[in-house]
Amino acid sequence: MTFEQVKQILKTKTVGIAGCGGLGSNCAVSLARVGIGRLVLADFDLVEEGNLNRQFYFHDQIGMLKVAAMKQNLFRINPDVRVNTFDIRLCQSDIIEVYSKCDVIVEAFDKAEMKHMILETVHNYMPDKYLVMGVGMAGWGENNLIRSRQSDKLIICGDELNAISKDNPPLAPRVGVVANMQANAVLEILLGTNEHQVHS
Repeated sequence: MTFEQVKQILKTKTVGIAGCGGLGSNCAVSLARVGIGRLVLADFDLVEEGNLNRQFYFHDQIGMLKVAAMKQNLFRINPDVRVNTFDIRLCQSDIIEVYSKCDVIVEAFDKAEMKHMILETVHNYMPDKYLVMGVGMAGWGENNLIRSRQSDKLIICGDELNAISKDNPPLAPRVGVVANMQANAVLEILLGTNEHQVHS
């Protein structure tokens, strides 16, 4: 499949991203670059200087709503992408309403309780939806531990071990790897497997 064929398929697809921090912002950028048709973004937060170590924002965007800054950045990369933004702290009912028409939902929260909430919501109320989660991306190194695992319509990317803490911060390299694994998993869902890829 050529890149033009990839774009023809992806331009008809909609991906929802819950959270526009390290995972969400980087995943959104990757999907915009390959020609996804529509992104549905939700986040209540503002861009802070401390976000710039891992999130796809710029110094002059500090103080902006993340969803507004993200929309601006995505249009600079791909002016054809359609972006719907929601400046809200997502709850169960919001998730059902905001992401009901998405082909795939990407979980990109920082907090474990929010990850649990979206997992339960999608499982119980949206069982037909694929959910791509990021779990375990804090710190640095240990590339060999980062992987993806699938169970039915749930895909988990990360090492599933390294939780974020004060002494184990999220940093650009590992967060970026997991965010791009999530984007890659989305492509596999929407395009199928790459039959021409060489496996050793």
